[in-house]
Amino acid sequence: MCVRVLLAEDAEVLRRAIRNLLNAREDIKIVGEAATLSEVIQKVAELQPDEIVFDLHMADGEKDPLPAGPKILAISFANDDEAKILAERIGASVLLDKMDLSEELIPTILELAPAGQQSLITSVLPEEFSGGRFDD
Repeated sequence: MCVRVLLAEDAEVLRRAIRNLLNAREDIKIVGEAATLSEVIQKVAELQPDEIVFDLHMADGEKDPLPAGPKILAISFANDDEAKILAERIGASVLLDKMDLSEELIPTILELAPAGQQSLITSVLPEEFSGGRFDD
């Protein structure tokens, strides 16, 4: 089984880079992409992803959590207190720095995978991700 991910990033170049990173994995499937908050809301209902990789900037001014269901992995270049408050307000499970995505995104997606999928996925994790970063 794969973790079904909706990629929500308004900058095409970043969306392409994240897509390339995730497409290299057999245990992660990008089920859709969104460039606006309204597209995110529509595609969550339509595609029912397990997780959303969500550009926190797209939620500026948003007062409510994003649609219930998928886990939200907020990504941002700014990880200050304001970004943390916004990530919490929209219901994000985690806030990742965009500068660290190449190292942190895949293990975080796999860590947040639905319970039934985690045992299948962790058996195929590279050694550097098993028992490391999340056990600290």
